[in-house]
Amino acid sequence: MRFKFLLGFSIALLSGIFNMPVAAENQAAFRIGIAPHTSARVIVEMYQPLRIYLENALGRPVEIVTAGDFTEFARRGLQQQYDLSVTTGHQARLFEADAGYLPLMTYKTDFKAVFLVASNSSYHEPRDLANSTVIGLSPSSLVTIWGQHWLHRNAVANVNIRYVSASDSVAQLVLNGEGAAGMTSLANYQNLQPAVRDRLRILNESLPLVGRVYLLNKRHAAMKERINSLLWAFAETPEAQQYFQKYKLVGYRKLDSRELVEMTPYANEVRQALKQIK
Repeated sequence: MRFKFLLGFSIALLSGIFNMPVAAENQAAFRIGIAPHTSARVIVEMYQPLRIYLENALGRPVEIVTAGDFTEFARRGLQQQYDLSVTTGHQARLFEADAGYLPLMTYKTDFKAVFLVASNSSYHEPRDLANSTVIGLSPSSLVTIWGQHWLHRNAVANVNIRYVSASDSVAQLVLNGEGAAGMTSLANYQNLQPAVRDRLRILNESLPLVGRVYLLNKRHAAMKERINSLLWAFAETPEAQQYFQKYKLVGYRKLDSRELVEMTPYANEVRQALKQIK
């Protein structure tokens, strides 16, 4: 009995430290799935204001969850593991088309993918990357798919793609000389520590793409208007304004359905990546 008491106390204490609710089965926690665009620790920190707001508004536990990489995140999303999902446009299109998720909104700031190189490197043209290693996120990441298309369009020969799990790792590996270039989002590049960011330069950047999209699981279709209203109300809070400013997101905006349709070719590549791991 003493062991059970100590174990239960330890779980409760750890839950309090991380400010995350321990969801018993009968509490039906509302799960917000965030695409792994950075480390899990940073994701939990970023979305704490939204978690707390929705938990208070819904009167039920709310959890922030992610996955080890974009491919695993896509697999879990298609398995309906998220009540609300926040993911880049190509996976949003996949979730909408294949799993019935309902798109709600995106951010005002344009989403762009970038190729980063060390500021003092000799890489200035696409052809300079021939016979080199390039660092990317998982094969299902939008920035990685865009980057591989860019390499193909520019006929860059014999490039080895090395996949890692977090954008800050991409920058460090490039600076350590373990890759000639790295693929990440413009926002993640801008959010690097100045001491790191100043040692890098952008070799190429994409046109604007559909960034992180909020999608509601189809099983909550009856709650769509309520969840949508809560998100817009959250956007007006001081906590949300601080979040938008810190991460250079400006705010939410409505999503044009055509924007996701245009992401279909990228969504198709995620489907192929998922088939390869089955």
